[in-house]
Amino acid sequence: MNKLKYAFLAFGFVVGLQACTQKTVKGVSNDDFTSGKVTFAVDNSFEPIVGQEMYIFKSRYPNADPTVLYLTENHAINLLLNDSVRVAILSRDLDTAEINVLKRRSLDVKVLRFAIDAVTLIVNKNSKDTLASVGELKKMLNGLGDPNRSIVFDNPNSSLVRYLKELSGNKEFKQKNIYALKSNKEVIKYVSEHPDALGITGYSWLVDPDKEYAPYVDNIKIVGVKDEANKNYPNQYFKPSQETLVLKQYPLSRGLYIVDCSSKTGLAMGFASFIAGDVGQRIILRSGLLPDKMPPREINVRSKL
Repeated sequence: MNKLKYAFLAFGFVVGLQACTQKTVKGVSNDDFTSGKVTFAVDNSFEPIVGQEMYIFKSRYPNADPTVLYLTENHAINLLLNDSVRVAILSRDLDTAEINVLKRRSLDVKVLRFAIDAVTLIVNKNSKDTLASVGELKKMLNGLGDPNRSIVFDNPNSSLVRYLKELSGNKEFKQKNIYALKSNKEVIKYVSEHPDALGITGYSWLVDPDKEYAPYVDNIKIVGVKDEANKNYPNQYFKPSQETLVLKQYPLSRGLYIVDCSSKTGLAMGFASFIAGDVGQRIILRSGLLPDKMPPREINVRSKL
């Protein structure tokens, strides 16, 4: 599918509703560009950054009343395909079969990438293992690593688990030392309490953590990763950062996408334009993730009087 990019629309006025007849579904109601109610199904891997974006969006537009459901990736996509919601925020684009399901309902599918996240390896603060290669990670995920070292990640139906299965070529993680917990917070807590554990989580959970789990973040370290297949940096280890992501040095990354099937100029499009615009991209920049479009820097030059 050719990805359709939203235009950066001015927020000084409200765009009127499109005049069209639309099937009533959960998550679709009388809404316009900056007001009304719409339900977003959001991959819970991205709760920190989506929460920040929603907070600023609603503070700017008090008549906007979005409902956000933080779910596993599988659950979010199922709601979208079953016509229970028409807006989702995911870590991947839709595949051909999924797009065809939506198009059979005559829905206009718009997909916008707005940020890039780093899949991050973490270890206990007292661990001496602070470096890993992509090849070593694949071996561990296929049961060829140290059986006494536990590897933990979030929910088994999460986008992160799908990413790791695709990376390793392993359809199922059946090894006893590889298992899923319930959330990214639990992964961080577990690693902070177990010196021999390797945790895998999204980078946004490690930047400016809330009080609930900040003490656990203080007790972990981020692992440097190298990719032996990288022609430019086959022997160098990199930790996730905006610089290493934009230079394609850090090898474990994934995009963040907003999928809008509402087929109208409504609140879903308004939020998509906001998150892709200057303010939304600056929020992503401050969060530690990589914005899809780097916001420009303004430099004021004053002449001497």
